[in-house]
Amino acid sequence: MGFDKVVKNNAYFSRYQVKYRRRREGKTDFYARKRLVAQAKNKYNSPKYRLVVRFTNKDIVAQVTYAKIQGDVVLTSAYAHELPEYGIKHGLTNWAAAYAVGLLVARRALTKLGLADKFEGVTEPEGEFTLTEREDEEGPRPFKAYLDTGLKRTSTGSRVFAVMKGASDGGMFVPHSESRFPGFDPESKELDTETLKRYIFGGHVAEYMESLEEEDDERFKKQFARYLEDGIGGDDLEEIYAEAHKQIRENPVRKNTEKDLAKWKSESKKHKDQPLTYDQRKERVQKKIAAFKAGEIEA
Repeated sequence: MGFDKVVKNNAYFSRYQVKYRRRREGKTDFYARKRLVAQAKNKYNSPKYRLVVRFTNKDIVAQVTYAKIQGDVVLTSAYAHELPEYGIKHGLTNWAAAYAVGLLVARRALTKLGLADKFEGVTEPEGEFTLTEREDEEGPRPFKAYLDTGLKRTSTGSRVFAVMKGASDGGMFVPHSESRFPGFDPESKELDTETLKRYIFGGHVAEYMESLEEEDDERFKKQFARYLEDGIGGDDLEEIYAEAHKQIRENPVRKNTEKDLAKWKSESKKHKDQPLTYDQRKERVQKKIAAFKAGEIEA
C-alpha cells in the first residue's frame, strides 16, 4: 500500500485563525504570558512586575513592566545603546554587555522606587549564585520581578540570563536558579563561578581575540577593527566592564535629551503639503484647461 503525504495547503491554514493577532504573527507566546501576567485575586490589584528582555541585531532591550486591562505599562527601561555613556563602546550585544544592561535597569528601577540605598545587590560580582533577600523584618521587601524571555530559546548560557544576572546583582529579586548560567555542570549540579565571572567581565571575548590573532591575524584585524582603532585589547576588557559597573551604580538615571521644538516644527513643515484655498484650486483648474487647449497636455 502506497504512502500518501498529507499536505497542509492554503485551505488548511485559512481555517487556522487563532484569536489573538500577535499569536497569528508569531510574536507572543500567550501560554507563557498568561502565567506571567495572572495575579492572585487576594493581592488586591497590586501589579505583578516582569523583567522583559528582548534582543535585536544591534541592541538589547530590558524593561520592567506590569499588565493592566488597557495593556502593558513600562515602569522603567534600559538599552544597550546607552552603554557608551558608561564606557562600553563595543560589543553592545555580547554576554558582558547584556549583564551591564540588566544591572542598569535594576539600579534605575530601584532608584525610581526609592529602594536603591536599601538594596545594593552584589557590588563586586564573583560569579556566585545569589538572590536578593530581605535584610530585616521591619524593612521593606526587595522589589520582585519575573523574567519574561518572550520567544527566545532559554538554553544554558543564553544572553537572556546575563540580563537576569545583572538585574539580580543590581538588587532586584528575580526568582531563578543557577542551572542556566555558563559554567553550570548538569552532571555534578554545580556552578563553576570562575567561568561565570569570566563571562561577566568579557573574559570569553578576550580569549577569542587572543586565539583569533594567533590563528588568523588578517581576520582578527577586520573583525575587531573598531576595538583596535580605540586601542582596546583583550587585556583591557575586564577593567572597562568593571569601571562601567561602577559608573552605572553611581548614576543610573537616564539623561533627558533637550530638543529644540521650534526647529523640529519648522523642519516638519517643509515636508508637509499645505492645503490650497478655494481661489487657489480654482486657479489651478483654469491653468490645466489652458494647458490642454494649448496642447501641452494630453487628455
